Amino acid sequence: MSWQAYVDNLVASTKVDKAAIYSKAGDSVWAQSVGFNLSAIELSEIVTGFDNSSGLQAKGLHAQGIKYFLLRADDRSIYGKKGAEGLVIVRTKQAVLLAHYPEGVQPGEATKIVEQLADYLISVGY
Repeated sequence: MSWQAYVDNLVASTKVDKAAIYSKAGDSVWAQSVGFNLSAIELSEIVTGFDNSSGLQAKGLHAQGIKYFLLRADDRSIYGKKGAEGLVIVRTKQAVLLAHYPEGVQPGEATKIVEQLADYLISVGY
């Protein structure tokens, strides 16, 4: 399966409206939804946030120029929320999955879909 197919499957779940997969280092895009682009600075802050969340706690979580309230950040997952929308970001052995859920989707539903994909990728070495 191509990396784009994973992104497309996340969006097809209807729990996520935009998604992307980046290398774990954040230095390359493996797949993404059309128009879902993060700046190099935003991606760097996210990648750094897995190991040291103090920057995200102090400045917030940013994606596509939008500031999200940081709900959780640890060495596996980062969650952010802005109003009724939010982000679910999960790091695997080799990748970072980033998904946006729209208003009307329960955060737990989006989280479950993204975390399940991360678990699968980890199980197959990614």
